[in-house]
Amino acid sequence: MARMNTNQLFSTLQEWNRYLRRKVRLVACGGTAMTLRGIKPSTRDVDFMVPNIAEHAYLTRQLQSLGYQQVTHAGWQRAGELLRFDLFIGNRIHTTELLNSPLEPGRHQVLQNLSMLQIAVLNDEDLICSKLMRGTRVDFDDCLLLAESHELTLDLNRLRQHFLELISFDIAQERLRPNIDVFLDLLKRRGHHD
Repeated sequence: MARMNTNQLFSTLQEWNRYLRRKVRLVACGGTAMTLRGIKPSTRDVDFMVPNIAEHAYLTRQLQSLGYQQVTHAGWQRAGELLRFDLFIGNRIHTTELLNSPLEPGRHQVLQNLSMLQIAVLNDEDLICSKLMRGTRVDFDDCLLLAESHELTLDLNRLRQHFLELISFDIAQERLRPNIDVFLDLLKRRGHHD
């Protein structure tokens, strides 16, 4: 399966930037955010939130003119290329809707401003919570990596409250609830203390 490192990703984004005539803000989430922060060397798929709906519509029109096709609900890919770009609209990541816009102050960190593209990463709290909502083994491993790399700045009590509030709006609330305690227990076993 194809993987993309930071250099490859920025090269593709610079290509997109050359074709844009309006500002578009991208907020990396999932494994993409972790790759852009240097926590993981590469990512299997490329996940971005495009919080502004008009910017999402504009970007996807431009991508179509560059030969990209919509291959899944959020996924865009060019024929013959292995990598797919998932572009989530608004506050959503897959089926999770965040409590706040990732464009609000403190909910993202800007990594790079190109002439038309702003590339940011999602904050730790929303990144961990959105991965715990999916709850796969890879998601738990990613959350542990992120927490361990940001141990001094992560408030675990606040993280737990944020997760519980986030799942309170989900139909699978009871199924998801144990995920935060499993994660916190795994962290504790690895020597992390709040």
